[in-house]
Amino acid sequence: MRLTQQPAYVLHLRPYRETSLLLECLTREHGRLGVVARGVRRERSRLPRAQLEPLQLLSLDLLLRGELATLVGAESGSVPVRLTGDAGLAGLYLNELVVRLTGRQDPLPALFDAYAQTLPRLAASDAVAWTLRRFERDLLQAIGYGLSLEVEADSDEPLQPDRWYRFHVEQGALPCAPGTLRAVPGSALLALAHDQLPDAAGLGALRGMMREVIRFHLGGGELHAWRVLSAALSRR
Repeated sequence: MRLTQQPAYVLHLRPYRETSLLLECLTREHGRLGVVARGVRRERSRLPRAQLEPLQLLSLDLLLRGELATLVGAESGSVPVRLTGDAGLAGLYLNELVVRLTGRQDPLPALFDAYAQTLPRLAASDAVAWTLRRFERDLLQAIGYGLSLEVEADSDEPLQPDRWYRFHVEQGALPCAPGTLRAVPGSALLALAHDQLPDAAGLGALRGMMREVIRFHLGGGELHAWRVLSAALSRR
C-alpha cells in the first residue's frame, strides 16, 4: 500500500544493516510505524540523514508492506522545533513513552494531535513538568486507559479538592489520610482533569502518581528516560 504525504514524527532511529536506518514514526492516520530508510547512511544519499532527526514534523511517502514500511520520500513539514536543556530531555521522554505504550499500525489521531501540541509548548519554555503531565494524561486517554479524576472510586461521589486520595490504577481515586505514600491532593487531581496548572506541591504529587500509573501499563517496567532525567537533576 502506497502512503503519500503522511504527517509524521520520528520517535526513534537506529542503524539497520550497513547503510540504512530503522525508524519508529508516529503518523496521524496509521499510528506508530516501523519504517526502513534504505541507503540514508551513505555519504551521497539522496535523502540526508539529518532530515530524519526526531522531534521534527515531516511529510513522508511510504510503501507499506506487512509489519514494516519503506521510506520513499520525506519533506520537512514545518519550521524545525529546537528543544534544549530540560525541554530536550522531555522530548526524549515523550518519544520513549509513545514507543513503549503503543503498538504498531494502531491509528491514534488524538495521540498524534497531543504530541504535536506538546512540542511547541516545550520549545516555548512552558513549565516542563506540567507539560509532561498533560501529555501523559492525553496519551493514556488516547490508548484507552483514561484516568478517572473527578469522582471517588468507592462512592462515585464528586472528588473533593480539600481531601487526599491514593490513586489505584484499576480502581481510581480512593480517599486516604494525609501523609499516605503517593497521596495526591484532590485539588491536584481536579486541576489535571480540568487542564489547570496545580500548585507546586500538587504538581509534585501528580508526578509520582503518573509514574506509578505508567509503570503499571509497562507491566512493572521502567523507562530509560526516567533514569536520564533523575541523573540530570541530581547533578544540579
